Amino acid sequence: MNHISLLGQSYAIVLGIYSVFSMPFIAPVMAQEQILRTLTVTGEGIERIPTTLTEINLGVEIQGKTATEVQENVAQRTSAVVNFLKSRQVERLETTGIQLQPNYQYDNNQRRLVGYIGTNTVSFRIKTETVGGLLDEAVKAGATRIDNVSFTATETAISEAQKKALKSATLNAQQQAKAVLDTLNFQSQEIINIAINGANVPQPQLIQAAPTMKTTANVQDITPVIGGEQTVRASVTLQIRY
Repeated sequence: MNHISLLGQSYAIVLGIYSVFSMPFIAPVMAQEQILRTLTVTGEGIERIPTTLTEINLGVEIQGKTATEVQENVAQRTSAVVNFLKSRQVERLETTGIQLQPNYQYDNNQRRLVGYIGTNTVSFRIKTETVGGLLDEAVKAGATRIDNVSFTATETAISEAQKKALKSATLNAQQQAKAVLDTLNFQSQEIINIAINGANVPQPQLIQAAPTMKTTANVQDITPVIGGEQTVRASVTLQIRY
């Protein structure tokens, strides 16, 4: 009997030790299951801002018999255009292209050199409200082509719009999460991860003219130029524990 009693006591002690040492291994498993209960949502924010600046690419194109003649004429007229633009205090004035190339004609499958074509183009930025009159005066100063015109907002306006779009995207993500969790009778515990997917810088709205489009020097009416809007988009992803 004593021997049996001792065996029973030893067995009880072993069970006790096993239960004590097994408890710590259960807690991490339960904690892991709680961490896995997460909801991931992505919210979007959109802000529309008016374009108040216009970016313009214009220049001079000249045809002539000799390369020297063409290059001299292009340089002279381009200097006049650049001086005019500087007098109007345009922003970001820079040369964007210089070309001098032969001009051929083809008769009966024969190529014949008839002269040269020279171009010099510049780009600049100015307030949209003054663009129409400036383009007309630039033509009078010597510009013969307008390659493209694009509209954009100021850097300050774009930066503020990006912040507002991010706020809207965050609120949108929270609203989505609340709608899902309320429907399933769950409660949001905490946000465990935040990812900003982007608050993109909008590209200028481009109005491109044909490369061969020439302007005329006898402009009488002011060319109408009307800006528009730019759209700034942002998205934010939240991972929420519930």
